[in-house]
Amino acid sequence: MCVFQALVAFAIGWKFGTTGVATVLPQSYAILVVFCICVFVAAFAFSWGPLGWLVPSEISPLEVRSAAQCVTVSMNMLFTFGVAQIFLKMLCWMKFGLFIFFAAFVFVMTLFVYFYVPETKNIPIEEMSRVWREHWYWKNYVDNDDAEFKSQGKPAKEIVYTLE
Repeated sequence: MCVFQALVAFAIGWKFGTTGVATVLPQSYAILVVFCICVFVAAFAFSWGPLGWLVPSEISPLEVRSAAQCVTVSMNMLFTFGVAQIFLKMLCWMKFGLFIFFAAFVFVMTLFVYFYVPETKNIPIEEMSRVWREHWYWKNYVDNDDAEFKSQGKPAKEIVYTLE
């Protein structure tokens, strides 16, 4: 994805430069730009696109999963709205550099996921708290009280219903 973002930046920068004005645009140039954008969108839809929905559902404990998904959906829509609102302004201001900006974010996201998001393959949802407690970075931020309750076989919180 970074490669095709960089190719779009190069192609636009080559023809439009920093002025944003091009005199002649051959059809082969337009096909190259559209092809690079289509490959980026396809790669995003196949890789990063679903992860914003999938990862939160896998890493959230059962007790808070529905609330976590609610926050996930809200933040996803809020940031999508924000990017859609500022994209054209950023394109006019940054020109072809906007695509380098987005390519840099893809690279940073890749590094973040590689180093900070634990593997969840073949791990039951009930074991996710253990995965976070054993992770090299997140163990500093995860409360170990949950482990004590689980090891004793007691519920984390008892809920009593009364009829009045």
